[in-house]
Amino acid sequence: VQLVESGGGLAQSGGSLNLSCVASERLYEITSGDWYRQAPGKEREWVAEINAGGGTRYVGSVEGRFIISRDNAKSTMYLQMNSLKPEDTARYYCNVHGITNKMKLFRSWGQGTQVTVAS
Repeated sequence: VQLVESGGGLAQSGGSLNLSCVASERLYEITSGDWYRQAPGKEREWVAEINAGGGTRYVGSVEGRFIISRDNAKSTMYLQMNSLKPEDTARYYCNVHGITNKMKLFRSWGQGTQVTVAS
C-alpha cells in the first residue's frame, strides 16, 4: 500500500494547513497512524499519533494546535495544523498501520509533503 501526502505549502505565522495522507487502495481500516516531521539538518521527529481506539497523542510543541484524525471510508488520515509557527517548518511524513479491503495487514510510509511557515 502506498501513501500519498498532500496539503503542504507556504503558510503565514498563525495560519492553518490541513495535511492529508491517502492510501493507494481502498482500506478496511486505518488501525493506527502517526505523523512525523523533519526539518533541514535535524532528525525526524514524531508529531502525533492516533491509536486503534481513536485516542490521540501529540508532542508537546504542537499540543493544542494540531489535530490528527482518520476517515476509514476515504482511506485517509489527516493532520489539521492551526496557529502555525515558523518552527513548524519541516517535511511532514505519515506512517500508517492498517488493513486493506483484501484483509492484508500493512505498514507504510508516505513520501512527505513540505510545510513552510513564514514569520
